Amino acid sequence: MKRTLYFSIATLVTGALFAQDINLPAPQTSGGMPLMETLGKRATTREFGSRDLSPQQLSSLLWSCFGINRPDGKRTAPSAKNCQETDIYVVLKTGAYVYEARSNKLDLVAKADLRSLAGTQAFATNAPVTLVFVADLAKMGTWSKEEKQRFANIDVGYISQNAYLFCASEGLVTVARASVDQKALGPKLKLRSDQVILLAQSIGNPKP
Repeated sequence: MKRTLYFSIATLVTGALFAQDINLPAPQTSGGMPLMETLGKRATTREFGSRDLSPQQLSSLLWSCFGINRPDGKRTAPSAKNCQETDIYVVLKTGAYVYEARSNKLDLVAKADLRSLAGTQAFATNAPVTLVFVADLAKMGTWSKEEKQRFANIDVGYISQNAYLFCASEGLVTVARASVDQKALGPKLKLRSDQVILLAQSIGNPKP
């Protein structure tokens, strides 16, 4: 039976052998930098320090991206017809996980460091966290494939911008990227043919 972890993300960096599901602390959903100041600090950065995000930062980041913010299950970012088709895969040194918003949990997908596949540029492998945004087209009803792809691309843009704003408010750095080895990463994440990698986003602390 799988065990679940609740302590420091840094504790998991002892090796992929110990990668397991992760129960995240409750996200911090109040406070932070005022909106206009946050927008003023929003930026793209391609250099990252080696320090890991804390579990609290990771939980609040994921909630900001696409967490549940209302009793009816709707989210912090819009989606076409409320399809909620975007899944966030979290790639860490110790493994790859999928974010379960309803349980605020990271479910283990792969016990391996996949950062070099989630970011084919050299700087991306140094980021402690890479988010991989995957559209589950099966959740998008009877639209044509072209319509599903178009709306999914729009929706992931909202989520990525939420990540940018959280990072600006929290003093973290980030860059969104299309540089993903989709052919190699998809099977590692156990994606079906109707799950499509749209974007990746590297996140970390500033380089000293």
